Amino acid sequence: MEGYVQSLEKGLKVLEALAAAGGGVGLSELSRRLGLNKSTVYRLLTTLKAYGYVDQEAVTERYTLGLKVLDISSSLLDRLDVRAVAHPYLKELAATSQEAAHMVIRDGGEAVYVDKVEGNRTIRMYSQIGRRVALHSTAVGKAMLAFLSQEEVKEIITGRGVPRFTARTIITMAALEAELARVRERGYAIDDSENEEGIRCVGAPIFDHRGRVVAVVSISGPTLHVTPERLPELGRLVRQAGREISRHLGYKTD
Repeated sequence: MEGYVQSLEKGLKVLEALAAAGGGVGLSELSRRLGLNKSTVYRLLTTLKAYGYVDQEAVTERYTLGLKVLDISSSLLDRLDVRAVAHPYLKELAATSQEAAHMVIRDGGEAVYVDKVEGNRTIRMYSQIGRRVALHSTAVGKAMLAFLSQEEVKEIITGRGVPRFTARTIITMAALEAELARVRERGYAIDDSENEEGIRCVGAPIFDHRGRVVAVVSISGPTLHVTPERLPELGRLVRQAGREISRHLGYKTD
């Protein structure tokens, strides 16, 4: 192959072998796994070590991946467009549920719609990309708040308050904290006509590679279609979608 560099290929295989090993690997074992002689592997390791891509343990002299690899992978993960990753899942959620599927992000004390896929129902959801909604009264907002620190939640609520939008809106910090605990327990949040009369919604968090909640995926629809009986199944759908999107963003679960 024109332009093919065999020494670079061998170096990449060394990195892949160290990644697959998990813990440290000795020179002889690495040579055996790669099918290369020890002198070649040693030269490759020495070069990679000089540039920070490989570390060597002082006592055991075993080799591991260096922090430079983490720098590169973090840079890649930071550039991933969560909207692009999530959109196919929104399409699947809308098709499966026949309701509108959304993705939102947080901007300060509000949730902002950044993507939407309509369901197959004749009744369309009044939601637009760019629309902002409160956090305490929406499923998307509560799915975010549930996975922020207590300090962040208190700061947001102190600044924005808990205004009432419907008769069902949560309007006390104590009630909100209890609701967020339920969200963490089941893995998704519910808005039972708390932000808009006649609208129900379920939302689940999306995490990035650092474990931070960066977005929420949701299913919304009129109460005529999104009945209480459907909420567990719709919650399962958004929770699974959130997990899959998070996985694509580099988030690892136990």
